Amino acid sequence: MKAILFDLGNTLAEYHAPGGSTGLVMGGVAAVEDFLRGEGLVAGSPEEVQERARLENYESKNYRVRPLSRRLSRIFRISDQSVLSEACRVFLQPICEGAAIYGNTIPVLQELRAKGLKTAVVSNSPWGSPPDLWGKEIERLGLMPYFDALCFCGEVGWRKPAKPIFVLAMNRLSVRPADCLFVGDRPKWDIDGPRAVGMNAVLVDRDGAYPDQPSIKDLRELLELVK
Repeated sequence: MKAILFDLGNTLAEYHAPGGSTGLVMGGVAAVEDFLRGEGLVAGSPEEVQERARLENYESKNYRVRPLSRRLSRIFRISDQSVLSEACRVFLQPICEGAAIYGNTIPVLQELRAKGLKTAVVSNSPWGSPPDLWGKEIERLGLMPYFDALCFCGEVGWRKPAKPIFVLAMNRLSVRPADCLFVGDRPKWDIDGPRAVGMNAVLVDRDGAYPDQPSIKDLRELLELVK
């Protein structure tokens, strides 16, 4: 084992809102609407905006990324790239402001690094939000010193479980699939995806959501797997 690759949300840090992922993204849309209405830039009534947002709330069946800026452009009928850039930042504010790393995240990352293992974040992002903003989120969480690479779906154009995001991470770490262990909280994205490219994978299931899947409940259990 040469490298440990991690999902971010609800693996290393907790992101939660009423309504689950839908609640998260709709909270982001509401924040953008407030921002744009304050600038006099919203076309349509609140009901029309809400309906357009609802129609945008899906991911491609082939796992191609649907970028956040394009979704917001369609929802709010705006095309100015500087406005869209700021709207993307505003979208992520309510998603990130309530997030916090788990208590054992940094101690485990420190021990993995001490063992000489390479580490990376390999993560999808809500509505294909920009990877540079997620890099800033990694910094905000205090996690940047513990990773050799960050790979978010918006950079490569494909969401997990598609192969390209895993290939990008391996290339950046200069490792082969057999050298890697992937750690995440979603079976399809974080177990099936990496295994399809030849990686080992382990599911983090803190709440027992997948009782039929082999899993760990605490990141510290990883240290037993990489002795």
